[in-house]
Amino acid sequence: MTLAGALWPRRTPRLPPGQERLFAVERGTQLLARCHWQEQPRDCPTLVLVHGLEGSSESSYMRGTAEKAFLSGFNVVRLNQRNCGGSDRLTPTVYNSGLSGDFRAVLAELIAADGLREIGFAGYSMGGNLVLKMAGELGAASPAELLGVCGVCPTADLAPCVDAIAQPGNRLYQRRFVRLLKLRMRSKARLFPGQFDLAGLAGLQTIRDFDDKITAPLSGYRDAVDYYERASAVRVMQNVSVPTLILTAKDDPMVPFSLFAAAAIAGNPRIEIVAPEHGGHCSFISRSPGWERHWAEARVVEFFRGIAKSEPENKSETGEQRA
Repeated sequence: MTLAGALWPRRTPRLPPGQERLFAVERGTQLLARCHWQEQPRDCPTLVLVHGLEGSSESSYMRGTAEKAFLSGFNVVRLNQRNCGGSDRLTPTVYNSGLSGDFRAVLAELIAADGLREIGFAGYSMGGNLVLKMAGELGAASPAELLGVCGVCPTADLAPCVDAIAQPGNRLYQRRFVRLLKLRMRSKARLFPGQFDLAGLAGLQTIRDFDDKITAPLSGYRDAVDYYERASAVRVMQNVSVPTLILTAKDDPMVPFSLFAAAAIAGNPRIEIVAPEHGGHCSFISRSPGWERHWAEARVVEFFRGIAKSEPENKSETGEQRA
């Protein structure tokens, strides 16, 4: 199922071209976004989408969710994490799973500069951890404009997720991620000469190795153990105070279902967990055609339509586009 989700042929012909926008999240660092605005943006709810590890605003699940949300009357912001989507020049830093402050900054700008009154965040995998962490850190101080958050197969507890991807059956995924992470670091070193020590990079074989030698020290963590502990959303999810949906699959090869039994998650009445038996990692290909083919994308939009205070204008001819 995980492979099917990545390889399934798809188009998003009803998603208009996105307007490029830069969000300043800290001095010297900007995030690149592709934005799709309704005719009267302030009168419509807004959905901010965050991709997973080595994804981008152009990932198929990002475009698929964006199309469904836009046709359902939402403004949509497809946000690239640091360095992703061709934005390497916009920051001298690397991205990591603890940078939830970036998304608080985006939320604050959309409220203050754009006057948006209803804003939701949905993240896939690593992006799911980030938006859940943001909501937990905001806690009871969440601005009224934050509608809610949704995590699709969120890596909310990093250590067991990294251990899962290191299992023999996941060699394909681990090799791909490590190869892409190495390519990114070599690109960063060329863009910022003298800033990155790549000694030993070639010998790193696992995500844990990469995080221990590269991600953690470059991001202010002692080592991979410290990084996984401090960057995991599960540490703060007991404080989530906005409506929250977690979509995960019990057969996800990368995110063990057992982690959602943690008291911080299962014990918070603001968090709803929907977990079908099958779905793989961020895939959820259904037997139904059309709108429902990519099941999780449809559920994300359905969730935010359900909690939006204003009624989004549905632009489709078939209501929910289920045909």
